[in-house]
Amino acid sequence: MRRLVIAVAIGFLAASCGAALGPAGPSTTPPAASRTILLATTTSTQDSGLLDVLVPDFEKKTGYKVKTAAVGTGAALAIGARGDADVVLVHAPSLEANFMKAGNGERRLFVMHNDFIVVGPPSDPAKLKGKMILDALRAVASGQAPFISRGDNSGTDVLEKSLWKQAGLTPAKPWYVEAATGMGQTLQIASEKNAYTITDRATYLSQQSHLRLDILNGGDPPLLNYYHVITLSPTKFPKVNAPGANAFADYLVHPDTQKSIAAFGVEKFGQQLFFPDAGKPEPTG
Repeated sequence: MRRLVIAVAIGFLAASCGAALGPAGPSTTPPAASRTILLATTTSTQDSGLLDVLVPDFEKKTGYKVKTAAVGTGAALAIGARGDADVVLVHAPSLEANFMKAGNGERRLFVMHNDFIVVGPPSDPAKLKGKMILDALRAVASGQAPFISRGDNSGTDVLEKSLWKQAGLTPAKPWYVEAATGMGQTLQIASEKNAYTITDRATYLSQQSHLRLDILNGGDPPLLNYYHVITLSPTKFPKVNAPGANAFADYLVHPDTQKSIAAFGVEKFGQQLFFPDAGKPEPTG
């Protein structure tokens, strides 16, 4: 009960309800007392609309009810490190590695990837279009063009900071602004300020009709964005709903779910937004 109170206090939102898929198919309906799963995940899975597809499907096929906190990856892992979640779905491999080393996680499964892109004003005053990502960032800094950073220790923020470092640059005010907001809000700010930003492609496409931002750079290997699901350690956190967490993790890597992930966005946007990776070799670097 204490964990549920804490979870609601930090903004966990209820979804609907429903019987779990394991690797081989449906499992038995869980006892009523353990039907709630606390999921901490990233804003990109929510803002892109992916959770709106996966969570109801999981609940329909299971006896579980999912309560979700969609925050930055850093915040999602912090929730998990306090024992205030059962399972996390995140996209910052370096932070995830530290999370596992601390004994917070039990299972870590490769789920999917998408990619990051640089977006900015259609006029592209810094002339970024077509440049490789590090050269694009150097052009932003050279022209001191407005750049909006999420600044929230999310997976996107960690990636962005690493790219500035690789480019040999330390961005600074007044042209570089850390918004401390989720991806959707950061895109809105960049649009209003005629600024550049880095975003995952899925969130951008889901909100493109409301933005005055064009895709200027993308496709470079450093911009690939990997997602993992991690179940919390019942040894470290005895109150964790381990059966529910494992059911959700197994659901995400199930072949049927992987097909749903591959199909997500194709009809609406004419392109795949996420690429299923269950069972594939772990990314390196």
